[in-house]
Amino acid sequence: MSELINEYLGRLKAALSGADPATIQDALCDAEEHLWTALELAREEKPGIQDSEAVRAEIERYGSPEEVASAYLRIGPRFGASVGVRGASAGRSATNRFFGVFTDPTAYGALFYMFFSMITGIFYFTWAVSGLSLAAGLIVLIIGLPFLGIFLLSVRGIAHVEGRIIEALLGVRMPRRPIFARKGLSWSGRLSALVRDPMTWKNILYMVLMLPLGIIYFTVTFVSLVLSFWGMLRPVLEYGFDLPYAQIDNVAYFTTEWMMPVVMATGVLWLFVTMHMARGLGRMHARMARSLLVRD
Repeated sequence: MSELINEYLGRLKAALSGADPATIQDALCDAEEHLWTALELAREEKPGIQDSEAVRAEIERYGSPEEVASAYLRIGPRFGASVGVRGASAGRSATNRFFGVFTDPTAYGALFYMFFSMITGIFYFTWAVSGLSLAAGLIVLIIGLPFLGIFLLSVRGIAHVEGRIIEALLGVRMPRRPIFARKGLSWSGRLSALVRDPMTWKNILYMVLMLPLGIIYFTVTFVSLVLSFWGMLRPVLEYGFDLPYAQIDNVAYFTTEWMMPVVMATGVLWLFVTMHMARGLGRMHARMARSLLVRD
């Protein structure tokens, strides 16, 4: 019966050709889960019914691939992630786009993600490397395969949660539901499906990459913010706390009065640069995440 369901899913994917990959994944997962669940329910309620008859009847109720695709394409933008500023700022001048970054919610979300990613990066990397190491060491024991299955399932769950974080903070559409797995499969069949699915290993690769990326994001953003506030707060630091901007061989160096406004203005401008940088890094990371966390 999988052939009939796979045929329907193939037609649905073709009807959604060109749509957002996350929307396609959600539509396929919804349809696959619905059809398999309906088939199992029909087997329980009507023991004598043919599987093909039950699936065809459910497809009629669920809708043709073209009808389902049209519904997802119609409601997708309505419930999609927040739209970035590219479309909204297309007709604005360069000056307005530069200073308007503070009105873009995704810039604040990206800035928070740059700091938050180091924490998640450490956790993801530790979980992935520790899990793979333990699974490789336990594979010769009777608990090795069950442990590997639990670990791979946890990777799928973490990848889904990370996708929701990315959509919330970076404003990029990600799958709203995890990849469907048939409930009727034995544990060995489910383990085999997880191992053979390239998405499993893409998710693990993403978790490993998050450690260096998280460190880079945090370091670059933190240093940039420090430089910005260092410039903006020079009058407070020097006139209020008598802190020089440099001290060499017991000689303190203070900002001259005519340079103080320039230093403060530079700090303010650098804060805008930092926000643009955070938003740009967020967009770059979102593209990478979609390639590793969204089924092609």
